[in-house]
Amino acid sequence: MTRLPGFHFQQLVKPVTLDVAILPPPPAPPPKPESLPEPEPVKPQPVIKPQPAPKPRPMEFPKERSEPQPVASKPEPSPEPSPPTVISVAPKAEGPPPTLTAPAPEPVKPVAPTPQAIDNDRDLYGSLLTREIAKHKQYPKIAQMRGWQGTVKVELQIDNNGNLVASSINKSSGFEALDKQALEMVKKASPLPLPPEFLRNRQFNILVPVTFRLE
Repeated sequence: MTRLPGFHFQQLVKPVTLDVAILPPPPAPPPKPESLPEPEPVKPQPVIKPQPAPKPRPMEFPKERSEPQPVASKPEPSPEPSPPTVISVAPKAEGPPPTLTAPAPEPVKPVAPTPQAIDNDRDLYGSLLTREIAKHKQYPKIAQMRGWQGTVKVELQIDNNGNLVASSINKSSGFEALDKQALEMVKKASPLPLPPEFLRNRQFNILVPVTFRLE
């Protein structure tokens, strides 16, 4: 121990013992309630007034252009509007319901005749012409006086419509008077009868016998 100058220690100081007791910590104070934020003041909403629905605009019709009227000294009373004209429509007559017509059948195409069919019709027509021409027979007087007899074959030319075009002597009877009389009989028999079906609408020639015989 260092000694300080001028100080004298007679005795040593006794140490003092301290009894220290460790006490438990005091209880923690209860937590303070957290302060809630103050609500913001509600601002008043502006009142929206409902707007009235737009009124329908009346339809505007084009105004008729009126002729300029002379200016009158006194105002004339406006004429009353004329009543609208009423057009009466006659009621439609109710008729029977329309009938549905079936489509017309297609025309049957004609079948081309065979040569044999044409020859058969030619023979039938030749017999018909022979009887028709015989109705106009007149025996020449000179042939009666001299006793001339015979058969004249007359060739007839027929057009598409069945009309006689020309006639000529195809085979003579041997007597000129009889030949001339045969041609005269053909002229008197015109117009000739209608040809058969297979000879129509075509031009053809046909031989017709004219017989002169004394009884």
